[in-house]
Amino acid sequence: MKQLHIISFNYPYPPSYGGIIDVYYKIKAISDMGIKIHLHCFIDQIPSTIDREIKEITENVFFYKKKKNPLLYFSSTPFAAAIRKSEELIKNLDRNKAPILFEGLQTTQIIRFLRENDHKLYLRYHNNEKEYYKGLSGSENNLFKKIIYSIESLKYTGYQKKLLKKFDAVFCLSEKEYHEVESYSKNAHLIHIFHGNESVKELDQKGKYFLFHGDLTTADNKRALNETIGLFKTLPQYKLIVASDRASEDIKNKISAVENISLTPIQTRENLYRLLEGAHANILISYQNSGTKVKLFNTLYNSRFVIINGNITDDPVLTNLCLYGDDMSQIRQQIIISAEKDYDDNEKRKNILEASHSDKAKAEEIVKLIFKN
Repeated sequence: MKQLHIISFNYPYPPSYGGIIDVYYKIKAISDMGIKIHLHCFIDQIPSTIDREIKEITENVFFYKKKKNPLLYFSSTPFAAAIRKSEELIKNLDRNKAPILFEGLQTTQIIRFLRENDHKLYLRYHNNEKEYYKGLSGSENNLFKKIIYSIESLKYTGYQKKLLKKFDAVFCLSEKEYHEVESYSKNAHLIHIFHGNESVKELDQKGKYFLFHGDLTTADNKRALNETIGLFKTLPQYKLIVASDRASEDIKNKISAVENISLTPIQTRENLYRLLEGAHANILISYQNSGTKVKLFNTLYNSRFVIINGNITDDPVLTNLCLYGDDMSQIRQQIIISAEKDYDDNEKRKNILEASHSDKAKAEEIVKLIFKN
């Protein structure tokens, strides 16, 4: 029986945001192929129970508490990696010499403590962390956070270069990151996001509202929402629903001040799908160039029109399934255009998404690369 260690930066259930969605559905798809998964999770608090959905797709689950020492901000190692170091994890890995798949560079600090040649090492490259934190710094208004993110970006510059060559393969999410890694370490493979969608939903031609959804604690999403609110203030004839479980009082006040905009909680995946099914068009905007965002797949599989800017995806095939705007004036124009159009892209999306972006095909490629001997 083939076995695989997976080290996750967080507990991957419920799969409610980008990186964790990729982790959970990757585990599920690899497990469905008969691979025994030993899952290792770095978390803030060890849960009292393990969710049935995780038990069903793993052989073992191990938890390790993230370190809370603020002095680690002064370490030369990036803070997100420095807090994810565990002697117990190293012991658990040594008990079973299966290959190791690291979920993100933030889980990789323990590599230097592993015995040479005991394990084959693989990395899921979720982000170019240097660029990710640089983007966060650019979007952040809080001066302290802006400085912290900028320092973290500088730390990752050297950390990434030092580590990327150590892996037998690096599985990249996007074309941009694939080319970056391949030019440097020659071990890159393009494996798009695992998203959990199996079939494109059959929908009628008209929805009831425009939809913006996301985690409104991140600087990028907050900036995108502020721009979107500004647009819909000038488009009072159209209704916008903002869906999020994490909105500050400031954001709530901004939304309530505009008559045609409302805030609703997501709470469950089922509620998110219901909101997607009711939407005529979705507004997806980002100011971080970090590959295809997982929310794009959820909207393309489960909703109607999708209006994006250039940072939502660098995949031209996916871009062609969307309405595109270079800037907010073009996004505004696409809102007006989509409002007048009937949605009739079901068959086009089925032919493209179900053929080239299924989780099963991506899992098969990863398993083939890891267990090629």
